[in-house]
Amino acid sequence: MFQRLYVHNFRCLENFELSMKEMPSALLIGKNGAGKSSIGIALEVLQSVGRGINRVRELVSYKDFARGRSDVPMRFEMEVLLDKKLYKYILALELPENFRELRIFEEQLTVAGNPIYSREKAQVTLHTSSRNNEAQFMVDWHLVALPVIQEQSETDPLHIFKTWLARMIILAPIPSLMTGDSDGETLEPERDCSNFAEWFSGLLSRYPAAYTQIDKYLREVMPDIKDFFNELIGKDFKTMIVRFEENNANLSVDFEALSDGEKCFFLCAAVLAANRHYGPLFCFWDELDSHLSLSEVGHFVMSLRRSYEAGGQILVTSHNPEAIRKFSDENTFVIDRKNHLEPTLVRLLSDMSVKGDLVELLISGDMEL
Repeated sequence: MFQRLYVHNFRCLENFELSMKEMPSALLIGKNGAGKSSIGIALEVLQSVGRGINRVRELVSYKDFARGRSDVPMRFEMEVLLDKKLYKYILALELPENFRELRIFEEQLTVAGNPIYSREKAQVTLHTSSRNNEAQFMVDWHLVALPVIQEQSETDPLHIFKTWLARMIILAPIPSLMTGDSDGETLEPERDCSNFAEWFSGLLSRYPAAYTQIDKYLREVMPDIKDFFNELIGKDFKTMIVRFEENNANLSVDFEALSDGEKCFFLCAAVLAANRHYGPLFCFWDELDSHLSLSEVGHFVMSLRRSYEAGGQILVTSHNPEAIRKFSDENTFVIDRKNHLEPTLVRLLSDMSVKGDLVELLISGDMEL
C-alpha cells in the first residue's frame, strides 16, 4: 500500500508531504490552482521511471522548479508497503550553473531499511547488505538508475518495486481521445486515457475473468447494455463495439460514439477489474466526476471506494458536492495555496476545526488552512 509521498521544489509543491497509511481511499479538495493536479504530475514522474523512462529531461524540465529556484535540488520520495516490507525510493535532481539539462543529485532504494542501491551523481552502488557493498559502476548523470539496473528474478525487490510503480493508474481522462481502436495491448493506461482501447484489450486478453466484473458494473449503470466486444478489422487492428438491447430491439454502437460519461463508466469498470485481477494497485484520478451527471456521481464514487476496500488504494480529486459527501473527515485532505507565490499546504480534514457545512464553506471560498 502507498504510505507516503514527499515532494520538494517541484512546481507549487515545497516541503510537501502526503501520508495515506491505512487509507484504502482518500479525497483531495481545494480551490483551483491549489496544487491538486501537481500532485498527480509528481506521481506521474515516478510512474514514468517505473515504466522505463530514465532520461531526466523526459521526466521534468527546469520550468518545474518552484519559482525558478534551480539552486535547490528537486526532490521526490515515495514509501510503499509491498509484501509487508516498506520500500522507500528517493530521487533528487539538480541543475548546476551553466548546465542546460537537469542531472541526478541523489537516488536510493531501500527495503525494510536495508539499501538495495544508492547513488550520488554518476556513481551507483549496489548493496548486498547495509555493511557490504556488492558493486559500484558509473551511469550517465542525466539518466535515472532504477530502469537501468538489471533484475535478477521476479522476486527481486527491484522488479517488485518497478512493476508496482509502472502499474500505478494515474488518470485525468479526456473522453474525446478515448476511442475503441487498438493495434496492440498494454496493462499501463496513459494519463489522458488516449490508449484506453489498448489497455482494455490487454486487460481482457491477459485476464479473461475480468470480463465478468466489467460486465456486472456496466449493467448496473447502463441496464440496457447487452455486451461489448473487439471486432477484428485488419491483421492486428481491432475496434470496440457496444451492443444495447431493449424490448427485443438491438443497437450496435462504436465505442467512440458513446457519450463522455458512458466512456467514463467503461474506464471505471476497467479500473475496478485491473485492481482485482493484477493488483492491488494505486490509482490517482483527477476530477473523477467531471464528465458525469449529478445523479450518477454518488454511485460512481462508492463503487470505486468499495472495490478498493478489498485491496489497493485510490486517491481522487473533486469539486463536486455529491462526491465530497461520500468521504469522511478521516480520509479527506484539504489543500490550500494562498497565492501563486506561496507553496501548497495540506491538512487532513479531521485535524481542522471546521464550523458549518463543509460543502457550503467550499462554495463560499471560506475554507483555508
